[in-house]
Amino acid sequence: MGNCCVTPKAADDAGGGKKPKEPKQKKGKKPNPFSIEYNRSGQASAPKLVVLRDPTGRDIAARYELGAELGRGEFGVTYLCTDRASGEALACKSISKKKLRTAVDLEDVRREVEIMRHLPKHPNVVTLRDTYEDDNAVHLVMELCEGGELFDRIVARGHYTERAAALVLRTIVEVVQMCHKHGVMHRDLKPENFLFANKKESAALKAIDFGLSVFFTPGERFSEIVGSPYYMAPEVLKRNYGPEVDVWSAGVILYILLCGVPPFWAETEQGVAQAIIRSVIDFKRDPWPRVSDNAKDLVRGMLNPDPKRRLTAHQVLGHPWLQNIKKAPNVNLGETVKARLQQFSVMNKFKKHALRVIAEHLSVEEAADIKDMFEKMDLNKDQMLSFEELKLGLHKFGHQMPDADVQTLMEAADADGNGSLNYGEFVTLFVHLRKIGNDEHLHKAFAYFDRNQSGYIEIDELRESLADDLGQNREEIINAIIRDVDTDKDGKISYDEFATMMKAGTDWRKASRQYSRERFTSLSLKLQKDGSLQMTSTR
Repeated sequence: MGNCCVTPKAADDAGGGKKPKEPKQKKGKKPNPFSIEYNRSGQASAPKLVVLRDPTGRDIAARYELGAELGRGEFGVTYLCTDRASGEALACKSISKKKLRTAVDLEDVRREVEIMRHLPKHPNVVTLRDTYEDDNAVHLVMELCEGGELFDRIVARGHYTERAAALVLRTIVEVVQMCHKHGVMHRDLKPENFLFANKKESAALKAIDFGLSVFFTPGERFSEIVGSPYYMAPEVLKRNYGPEVDVWSAGVILYILLCGVPPFWAETEQGVAQAIIRSVIDFKRDPWPRVSDNAKDLVRGMLNPDPKRRLTAHQVLGHPWLQNIKKAPNVNLGETVKARLQQFSVMNKFKKHALRVIAEHLSVEEAADIKDMFEKMDLNKDQMLSFEELKLGLHKFGHQMPDADVQTLMEAADADGNGSLNYGEFVTLFVHLRKIGNDEHLHKAFAYFDRNQSGYIEIDELRESLADDLGQNREEIINAIIRDVDTDKDGKISYDEFATMMKAGTDWRKASRQYSRERFTSLSLKLQKDGSLQMTSTR
C-alpha cells in the first residue's frame, strides 16, 4: 500500500471526485444503495461500516497534524503527517470507506494491516505506526520514505555498476526471505514498491507496499491473477502458484537492473503473457556481453519457468554472485543502461498519471450507474435482487443469456450464499458485466493529456504533463517515450497508440478481481496447436 495520509475531510475524496451532497432522508424512503450502511442490513439505522479489527483509535487529528498530499491511489490518498508530540515526519494513507464497496475490498484492507503487524521489524520494510478508523475512512500511519524510487536513485548516480545491482538485489531478496519465513507471500514485487528512507547515499531501501500480499501455508496453492504484468510469473497466469512467484519477480527486477529493460516485453497485454509463458531470456543485447557469468547464472536460476526448479530466496542469497559482492565487477554498465532505466521509470509515471485521471474523474459516474441499475432491477424494493429480478434486469439491460448462465452469475456473486444479491454483491456482478476499465475510461485519460484537443498527445503536451518527473536528459526521455509509443512514427501519440501503451501495462489484479472475484474467470489462457498463447476474457 505504501506511504500514506489524509485528513478526515479529504477522506471522502480519497478515490477522486468531490464528495456528493447527501440528500435528506425522508421518513420511510428507501436508503441510498451507495451509502456505507446499505450493504450491512438495508436499514437506515444500521451500524456504521467497521473495517479494522483493532485500530489505535478514531481521531487521527488528536495525535497527528496532516499536511500536503504525497500521492493518490485506487482507494485512498497519501498525505504527509507530523507527530504532534515528537515532531517526527511520517506518512498516512486514508482509505475512503465509500471506495470499499465489496466484502473482498474490506478483507484486502484488513489483511494488509494484519500482515504489516504480523511481520517483524525489519530495516528494509516500512513500519506501520498506527491505525485509525472514523466514520468516513481508514487511516494508516507509516514511516515516511522520502529518498525517492529505486530507479530514480540509480539514474541520479554518476556511476552504475554490476556491484551496485547486486547490493540492491540482496536487499530485495532478504525482504522476500523474511516474508516467506513468516508465512507471507508478497505477490507484487516491482521497483516502484521500493523507496529509499531518505536522501542520504547510505539510506536504507525499503519495501513499502503489501496491498496484494497474502498469508500462506506450506503447499497451499493460489489461483487469483494478481500483480503487475512485467513481473508476473508464468504459474500466476496458469492460476496455480505459491511463494515461488516472489523469486521470479525479484529475478525480473535483477534483469532490469542489469540491462535497463524487462526480460518479457510486448506491446499488448496478450503479448506480455505469451512472452512470460515462453520464458526465453535474451542475453545478447547490450550490456549482457559485458555482464559476468555469475550474474547471468543467477538470472537463469531465478527466472526458471518451473517453480519447483526455481531458486528459493535462501538459495539466491547463497549464490556466489551475492556471496562475493565485493568481487562483482565495478565496471560502469554504461550510459545506455542508465538511460533505459530512466525511460522505464518515466514511462511508468506516465501511465500512473493516466490511471490517476481515470480514478479521479470516473468514480462518481460509475457509482451512479451501479446505483441506477440496481434500483431499476429491484422491482419489489426490498433492497435485494432475487434470481427472477436479476434475470429480468439483465434482459432489460441487454444481456440476453440462458437461465443456467444467470444462475451461474448469481451463485458466483452471492458471497453470503443467501440466494439473493445485496448491493455490495451486485457491484461485483456489475463490474464484470460492464467491464469497467474499458475504452471510455481511456478516452477521458487521453483527453487530459491532449490539452489543445487536437486528437494527439504532442511532445510539448507530454513534456508539460511530466515536468515534475523529468530530471536531467529530459529531452532524451521525452523523445524515447514518443519513440516507443508512437508506432506510426508521425511524431505524436494518437488515441490508439495511447490505449495500446496503457493496456500493455494493465494491472491484472484488477482484471482478475473486478471481472472474476475468484469465481468469474476474466483471463483465460489457452495454448494453441502452433504453440502460441491465446488470452481471452470470459463474459
